Amino acid sequence: MPVVRSAHVDTFCRDHLPPADAWPDLVFDLPELHYPDWLNCADSLLDDTVRRLGPNRPCLRTETGTWTYGDLLSAANRAAHVLTDHFGLKPGNRVLLRGPNNPWLVAAWFAVLKAGGVAVTTMPLLRAKEIAGLVELTKPDLAICDHRFLEELRLGAPTLRTIGYGGPGPDDLTALASSTSDTFTSVATAADDVAILAPTSGTTGRPKATMHFHRDLLICADTFSRHIVRPTQDDVFAGSPPIGFTFGLGGLVLFPLRAGASTLLLERATPVELADAVAKHRVTVLFTAPTAYRAMLAGGKASALKGLRRCISAGEHLPPGTWRDFLAQTGIRIINGIGGTEMLHIYIAAADEEIRPGSTGRVVPGFQAVILDENGDPVPDGVSGRLAVKGPTGCRYLSDDRQRSTIHNGWTLTGDSYHRDEDGYYWFEARNDDIIISAGYNIAGPEVEAALLDHPDVLEAAVIGAPDAERGAVVKAFVVPRADSKVTAGELQDFVKRTLAPYKYPREVVFLDSLPRTATGKVQRYRLRSMPPSGRL
Repeated sequence: MPVVRSAHVDTFCRDHLPPADAWPDLVFDLPELHYPDWLNCADSLLDDTVRRLGPNRPCLRTETGTWTYGDLLSAANRAAHVLTDHFGLKPGNRVLLRGPNNPWLVAAWFAVLKAGGVAVTTMPLLRAKEIAGLVELTKPDLAICDHRFLEELRLGAPTLRTIGYGGPGPDDLTALASSTSDTFTSVATAADDVAILAPTSGTTGRPKATMHFHRDLLICADTFSRHIVRPTQDDVFAGSPPIGFTFGLGGLVLFPLRAGASTLLLERATPVELADAVAKHRVTVLFTAPTAYRAMLAGGKASALKGLRRCISAGEHLPPGTWRDFLAQTGIRIINGIGGTEMLHIYIAAADEEIRPGSTGRVVPGFQAVILDENGDPVPDGVSGRLAVKGPTGCRYLSDDRQRSTIHNGWTLTGDSYHRDEDGYYWFEARNDDIIISAGYNIAGPEVEAALLDHPDVLEAAVIGAPDAERGAVVKAFVVPRADSKVTAGELQDFVKRTLAPYKYPREVVFLDSLPRTATGKVQRYRLRSMPPSGRL
């Protein structure tokens, strides 16, 4: 539990932390994770970097120009004055942020933290009903929204005070900020004051909000980024995840700024467009999902990616076939990581020669992991069970009864089935709810998906268990074929039978134009389970 007096005047976040007996154990066993009791992570990431490297280094790149570190600091300070002077923002107030990945979204995020507020950054494509649910949960005092996305926000939160940015009017944040001072003294927040309320991506249809401290935002940069990504000041980061997703927040904001590097912000890009941007802007570190890496290869963009130094994949398990194809065509070993909004970022991964295709890797320095049986006891290496992790971050849900089922004896349960080998490598088997029990056999859905993806006519695949009176459940596959493919269900079924044990083959195959996904790229299997036999959502 927090041990330092809070700087928050509005005590909503501390008042709604989980009870003490439902907290995860926190472990700080690396010297770089010993932070002062008082810190504002905006100062650590931005002001300190400017003091160390100067204001003129490139920071935020776009298709139309570049902001330096000094530009970002000035914009964030000016916006912080608007929040405090014009809107009366008090430390601890929540501010909902809505917009695509662009410099003013980043400036607004820093402004909120500098003013002592709590950022609630949302996916830009959320609809009014989804926005209303997050507003009810997080109780924001103010919203900052890209002017192009205001309409849906006002439908979902009609009474919420809102300021737009990027628009032409005199009440726009950019206009108001232009007349304020470019210096601002950041609020001296406690290291364990809540800095962000991060909504989960909602693959189950019932999203949650996780609570992360100021120090947590430095921790993910000082663990996964420092030890696995190993960035330099000359790196250019880019990626597809929204900044409202912690995978994107880390890869596009926290990691590059902690290192003094720069980041390319793309408001929207298909995998092929992302590959072109990588080549055009000489990107060296790329964050995206397995599906995007596969789509880049399918789009003939391997040559555009050869300037990359690091490729990081997360969100869903990276099939070993995709990893091998990417290495063969680009010479790059993709870093396959598992992380989560609950832990903030990636906690198991491997890089370079330590990668074993098909494995997620080993525990990131600073974290611990264990495989537990259904009774919560550790299992021997080689035995499947539930993955549980602990480290300097951990799950803290905002006002959610699922906190107690997620924490077991201080460990955060990830919801994944894994086994660990004798060398300490972790091997993904399935999400716990993706294990299909059919006629007494346990079948891991991702294993069948990987087999389908090895077929040359399959672009995407997702597998669920469909109810069956005789077998209890059967494997049902949803397949997105390549353009102009004539592949049939029978051909795919026979292909899987030749690849895996025959009982694992999909007894039902549904062809779709696309899979339903969250804004972060995760397949929404709950929507597949509710899909009628016609295959239409």
